Amino acid sequence: MILRGVISSHYSLRLLLIGFLVVSSSITRVLSGGVIHVKYKFAGSQRSIVDLKVHDSVRQLRILAGVDLPLGGSGRPDGLGLYYARIGIGTPSKDYYVQVDTGSDIMWVNCIQCKECPRRSSLGIDLTLYNIEDSATGKLVSCDQDFCYAINGGPLAGCTANMSCPYLEIYGDGSSTAGYFVNDIVLYDRVSGDLKTSSANGSVIFGCGATQSGNLGSSNEESLDGILGFGKANSSMISQLASSGKVKNMFAHCLDGVNGGGIFAIGHVVRPKVNMTPLVPNQPHYNVNMTAVQVGHDFLSFTPDIFDSGDRQGVIIDSGTTLAYLPEMVYEPLVSKILSRQPDLKLQTIHDEYTCFQYSKSLDEAFPNVTFHFENSVTLKVNPHEYLFPYNGLWCIGWQNSGMQSRDRKNMTLLGDLVLSNKLVLYDLENQTIGWTEYNCSSSIQVLDERTGTVHLVGSQNISSACHLNAWFITVLILLATLPHFLGC
Repeated sequence: MILRGVISSHYSLRLLLIGFLVVSSSITRVLSGGVIHVKYKFAGSQRSIVDLKVHDSVRQLRILAGVDLPLGGSGRPDGLGLYYARIGIGTPSKDYYVQVDTGSDIMWVNCIQCKECPRRSSLGIDLTLYNIEDSATGKLVSCDQDFCYAINGGPLAGCTANMSCPYLEIYGDGSSTAGYFVNDIVLYDRVSGDLKTSSANGSVIFGCGATQSGNLGSSNEESLDGILGFGKANSSMISQLASSGKVKNMFAHCLDGVNGGGIFAIGHVVRPKVNMTPLVPNQPHYNVNMTAVQVGHDFLSFTPDIFDSGDRQGVIIDSGTTLAYLPEMVYEPLVSKILSRQPDLKLQTIHDEYTCFQYSKSLDEAFPNVTFHFENSVTLKVNPHEYLFPYNGLWCIGWQNSGMQSRDRKNMTLLGDLVLSNKLVLYDLENQTIGWTEYNCSSSIQVLDERTGTVHLVGSQNISSACHLNAWFITVLILLATLPHFLGC
């Protein structure tokens, strides 16, 4: 876990690492709709049980660490993310591959000063270290700027106006990243009409990683250049754009974890209609209140406070986690009711924790749906073919018993890609709500242009990367509404 005092105790080290003179001038650019290409890491391959569990175990350490992190972000690109994007940064633009993550806030990339940062990746991508001197539009963010005050909860002792605003993140597994904030142009493809795009860019403040340790270093094989956080904090890219009045603080994703296709759109989704449930206030992640769990036609018996643990309240919705984790008092009766539909199954335990079996007939006909109920009568139905996944000729149950995990993660309730794939998930940060609906993620959605009132058709696209990867990319379609008085720019 991260202690709140860690920032002040490590501050002298940060000043030695990341003290820089600040260029005080700034630029203002008009933002408009855009497209970012995103790839699903496991697309086209059978997911290893071991890989999934390792992924989720390390990621949960990051999520828990983020609860106590005062700097507003805890993203890690070291194999934690299921989806990563190719974006352009700087002038002239260079490509960077960053994890798309709803469980963290700030956007950051590794920088040229970093000696421990990875230079190669097993994902088949070329990694790039950001160099502010190579960008005509890159500017350091000073310690006396509002962004630095906000993200640190006030001025930092010893950090003066002629120095850059630092960040430091330490994770539950001992890994850490430290660096400084910069402001530069981020490039993407603008949504210019129904299923049409054109080039566009916008100014964003993001972290520049100067030093890495532990799993963030060069030893990690599935390395990326950084992270693109879509969390709730004001430091996230979407919150920055929304605070400038150039975009609605709303986004949606529809992710196909099997084929790698899907949609990720910023803006007001008008079709399909999505029923919303309120977010739990004062939580660092996307937490919601679950009221009931239904297996087939039967409801499990428990009290809703079973999902609360200390300062953590409700159920975490996280697209970057692979499986789904339930408290022991929910997990055991749920799995028991699922298996009772087929009492003749010969169960096998894989890796001492996964319940698996052989079955050759239709999963959806043989096993019950699982339906989660939330406030405002919002439901989330998970079909058998979604919560069961193949492994070496067997079918294994994707539900995991969080009661068997370590103390910090014990009885955590976290719903990941297992239940979110093949659903349109809408995040409305302006009204502090979240919702979802079953949807064909290879189709299209309709997003409202707040400036003109025009509704644009936004669709999924399969685009191969510049690195000639074998897997397909999904397209993140960003519709950013510009201010009316910028129309002539």
